[in-house]
Amino acid sequence: MVVVYSAVLLGGLGFAFGLFLSYVSEKFKVEEDPTVQLVLAALPGANCGTCGYPGCEGYAKAIVEKGDKADKCSPGRASGVEEKIKEILSKRNSN
Repeated sequence: MVVVYSAVLLGGLGFAFGLFLSYVSEKFKVEEDPTVQLVLAALPGANCGTCGYPGCEGYAKAIVEKGDKADKCSPGRASGVEEKIKEILSKRNSN
């Protein structure tokens, strides 16, 4: 009988903690601008730091949120990253 009580207790605790975590994840959800992910996808992903930021994600956030220049990515110059980023930002601003 002890095994049944233990199983019921652990199952109930697991269910209660699951509900709590579900509520907390919705309550403290962080909204992120989808444009950051689009700009990040346009960058080469080298994470070299030549732009002055600690990786491509930091640079993408600086472009979208702070309005930084889109021409600082040295590895992406050959593949036209600057034009892609300007196109993404112009679509965002036209909406």
